[in-house]
Amino acid sequence: MTGRPMVAGLLIAAAALAAGPALAASGGMPQLNPRDFAPQLVWLLLTFVALYLVLSKVALPKVGEVLQMRADRIKGDLDRAASLKSETDKIIAAYEKALADARNQAATVSRDTAAALAKVSGERQGKVSADLTARIKSAEANIATARAKAMAEMQSSAAEIAAEAVKRLGGLAITTGDAATAVAAAAKERG
Repeated sequence: MTGRPMVAGLLIAAAALAAGPALAASGGMPQLNPRDFAPQLVWLLLTFVALYLVLSKVALPKVGEVLQMRADRIKGDLDRAASLKSETDKIIAAYEKALADARNQAATVSRDTAAALAKVSGERQGKVSADLTARIKSAEANIATARAKAMAEMQSSAAEIAAEAVKRLGGLAITTGDAATAVAAAAKERG
C-alpha cells in the first residue's frame, strides 16, 4: 500500500480501536444505545469520507482509465473495420471491373475468332468449290471424249457389221466407207 490507501487503512484501524472500550462498557450493542449515536455518526462520517477519498482518488480513476481504454480500443477497432470495409469495397469494385473487362475482351476475341474462322471457311469453301467445278468440267470433258470415242468405235463397228450383213443377206458388196456413211445418217436421225 502506498500513500492514501495506507492512510485510509490507518483511520479505519483507529476507529475500530476507539470503538472497542465503548463496546466493553455498555455491555450491549452500542449501535442500539441512543447515547452512542453521536460518536457513531462521527465515525460513520469519518469512515465515509475516508472511503470516499480512497475511491475517488484511487479506485475510480483506475476504473475510468480502464473504461476510457476500452472506449478507445472499441473506437479504434470500429475505425479500422470501416477502413478495411472501404478497402474491401474498392477491391470488390476493381475485381468486378476487371471481370467485366475480361468478359468484354473474351466476347471481342470470340467475335474476332468467329469472323476469322468464317473468312477462312469461306475461302476454303471457295477453293473447294472451284476445285470441284474444275474436276466436274474435266470429268465432263473426259466423258464427252470417251462418249465420242465410244460412238466412233460403235459406228465403225456398226459400219463393219452393216457391210457384212448386206454382203451375207443381200449378196451385195459395199465398202466400209459407204456403210459408215449410212450408219452415221441413221444415228443422226435418232439422235
